[in-house]
Amino acid sequence: MTVTEEFRAARDHLVSVQEDWERARKEFQWPRFTHFNFGFDWFDQVAASPERAEQDALVIVEEDGRRLSRTFAQLSADSNRVANWFRSIGISRGDRLILMLGNQVELWETMLAAIKLGAVLVPTTTQMGAYDLQDRVTRAEARWVVGDTETLQKFTEVTGDYQLIHVPGFYAGDAATAPEVPGRRVHSYPEAYQSSAELRPEQPSGADDTLLLYFTSGTTSKPKLVEHTHTSYPVGHLSTLYWIGLQPGDVHLNVSSPGWAKHAWSNFFAPWIAEATIYLYNFSKFDAAALMQNMQEAAVTTFCAPPTVWRMLIKADLSQLKTPPRVAVSAGEPLNAEVIEQVQRAWGCTIRDGFGQTESSLQVANTPGRQVKFGAMGVPLPGFDVALVDPISGEEAAEGEICLRLDSELYGPPVGLMKGYYGDEEKNAEVFREGYYHTGDIASRDENGVITYVGRADDVFKSSDYKVSPFELESVLVEHPAVVEAAIVPAPDEIRLAIPKAYVTLASGWEPDERTAAEILQFCLDKLPPYKRIRRIEFTELPKTISGKIRRVQLRKAEEERAQSGGAPEGYGVEYREEDLAIRPKR
Repeated sequence: MTVTEEFRAARDHLVSVQEDWERARKEFQWPRFTHFNFGFDWFDQVAASPERAEQDALVIVEEDGRRLSRTFAQLSADSNRVANWFRSIGISRGDRLILMLGNQVELWETMLAAIKLGAVLVPTTTQMGAYDLQDRVTRAEARWVVGDTETLQKFTEVTGDYQLIHVPGFYAGDAATAPEVPGRRVHSYPEAYQSSAELRPEQPSGADDTLLLYFTSGTTSKPKLVEHTHTSYPVGHLSTLYWIGLQPGDVHLNVSSPGWAKHAWSNFFAPWIAEATIYLYNFSKFDAAALMQNMQEAAVTTFCAPPTVWRMLIKADLSQLKTPPRVAVSAGEPLNAEVIEQVQRAWGCTIRDGFGQTESSLQVANTPGRQVKFGAMGVPLPGFDVALVDPISGEEAAEGEICLRLDSELYGPPVGLMKGYYGDEEKNAEVFREGYYHTGDIASRDENGVITYVGRADDVFKSSDYKVSPFELESVLVEHPAVVEAAIVPAPDEIRLAIPKAYVTLASGWEPDERTAAEILQFCLDKLPPYKRIRRIEFTELPKTISGKIRRVQLRKAEEERAQSGGAPEGYGVEYREEDLAIRPKR
């Protein structure tokens, strides 16, 4: 049996038992390869099949109605052209390539081309500024950067031994010709289309060879660098396919921004493993009616959106969508019963939550065919043996840290798990210990085996579905001369779930007034990407433990009390808000 046939057999089995979780858990086994290349061994094989060659693999629709589509056969050929051109300009196996593009066809072409060549992708959001990009170039050892005009111009301030590849953007006014970046060679991506559509691998891709490097946030250190292989995501996302309930021929819409792991999950690997069409609607500002109109016209069958989008959707008239999707799923944090019930009444389908990490594919979820327990994450997915481990005793318990058994009797080592944190042996020793991978998330399990999320073991929180690391934001705050020390906590927000708020102790000579608040917030915004922006600030002496550690739990409680009462809790003072201070992102 070839690797393609073995992979297809595992996929087909999961599709056939989608409605029977117990059978799927019992019968599934990870396909284990010594060599695997998602581009050659899967995507190109799908593209060569008579039933899929002319099916749309990718459809992108813009706000103004422009529509781009590529069949499996077209994307297979174009990614070969890009790969051949990459070779011609010097990209080779193992080279690290920062990919900073929006939802445009070149992003998918580049990912497929890099996979085929064995280059290492470093997906990065276009919101990043030079401050963060310098860290990514240095720690990921990047040799290449792919981006549009606006993106590449950010690299004028970033040092390192790398070259630039210019992709004409789909944004209005983006130049078709490559920009000049002082001291850098800039290659023009459109030249790739003149290359041959025939491509052969120079050597097989080892199953454990590095394919992806993703930066993620931590609480007591710089963002971690997650290392994935040619199997951990490409094969591991069989579990994600099972959770969503994808089937061959589906039209799948996932609302997620490029540069983040969830985009790779549901806008690349899982749909194409299923031989489904990936559908994208590019909007600059969320418009529920426009989104549903596009879903109607595209006949979307499976829909994944973060909780923020679901909360905004239910404020609109859901009945506008006359043919709702067969599947509705969400990931990020639990949805409340009201959202699930409103969608259920209007569309006749139940939103199912799922839990995974940048470090893994989907681990725990409400699966197809099972009754959803509101607020719960669900049950362990096929391929993952989940234990809840008490952080103090180290024993398995009804409530504890979500851990994956590394040598499960059911499945052996979980394929859908990262290789480790690149270049951080200390952190690897911390999370891979005592026979488990430790997620850092706390959950409880009921008498039926259903798992409910409790919270992070550290202080990371979600804002607009992005993880925010207090440590990272505090590190920027203390660079300002007015700030002696600072603590970031989540302030409750109806739409974004939470927004970052800074509690700051001022240096001598600075007044705790509106002018100081505006200066500090603007300083931070100029150094941070917009999704990490600090939106509120309050000046105070920080509460501490007897050992001198900041009591963030006390500050979190104060924010919850403020949200409930509408005023400052006893002992707290004036809160300054970004929207009242004319704070603007740096252009």
